[in-house]
Amino acid sequence: MDEELNVTYVTLDGHVEVDKYRFLYFVILLTVYILIICSNSVIVYLIWVHSDLHEPMYIFIAALLVNSVLLSTVIYPKLFIDFLSERQIISYQACLLQFHLFYSLGGSEFLLLAGMAYDRYVSICKPLQYPNIMRKTTISILLVLAWILPASQVAVPAGLSATKKLCSFSLKGLFCTNTVYKLQCGLSTAQVIHDMVILLNVAIIPVLFILFTYTRILMITHRSSREVRRKAAQTCLPHLIVLTNFTCLCAYDVITAQLDSDIPKIVHLIMTLQIVMYQPLFNPILYGLKMKEISKHLKRLLFPVKHI
Repeated sequence: MDEELNVTYVTLDGHVEVDKYRFLYFVILLTVYILIICSNSVIVYLIWVHSDLHEPMYIFIAALLVNSVLLSTVIYPKLFIDFLSERQIISYQACLLQFHLFYSLGGSEFLLLAGMAYDRYVSICKPLQYPNIMRKTTISILLVLAWILPASQVAVPAGLSATKKLCSFSLKGLFCTNTVYKLQCGLSTAQVIHDMVILLNVAIIPVLFILFTYTRILMITHRSSREVRRKAAQTCLPHLIVLTNFTCLCAYDVITAQLDSDIPKIVHLIMTLQIVMYQPLFNPILYGLKMKEISKHLKRLLFPVKHI
């Protein structure tokens, strides 16, 4: 199937408006993409080079930031091409590849957050067993599963979609998400069920698991000293903020598949910008400022003390 899809960029007033501000959009996106790579890479670099950050919690943070860079790389290069081209087109196969990578890495985000929650749960609720449970082998297995499981599951709907007959060739949006389903002449019941199973496995169950672990942490720390509660809040709060933000984006993406025409354009624009710009920039800033050990090394890197 070698059809080319027309990519439609919709502004707040609903009109297609790419040509007029094409170069400006390109410069803005390129600047944001560079900031995303640099900000995430700096935190990953600090975790890599400092031995006191070679702990499971920081390894999961590094994996989460690497995942953000990969997710941005799935989106931005095609946007650069589109804003520098006279025609915004993409082959159906390339669109499905972007669809697959986008949702695979999105699922990995939830599973990595679940791994971080499990690490905090063991650390706070089972401190004596922590060294035996959170070994290098355990961390490696959790990281591999976080990337392999979503990719293997999302490959099925992407593969099924490749054989579907298309009844539309105009794609509204900045990149290929579940809106590719609207191009097809119809969805089978099996495809809908499989998508719901994927949503359950890579989003709903991890979120419920995270909520369970943090509820247990809250119960344990409530009976502990103020210092224990402070340390628990210091390490857990950033994860919960990231989880809440990403869960909202996921919920919005699921809703748009059913109610795209009923969603106000300003809401659609804001949520799209959340995915493209805010989320991948928010994570390194949050962890760089809120995680005490990372913040300490970041300050030393940015503001080195000059010895006379």
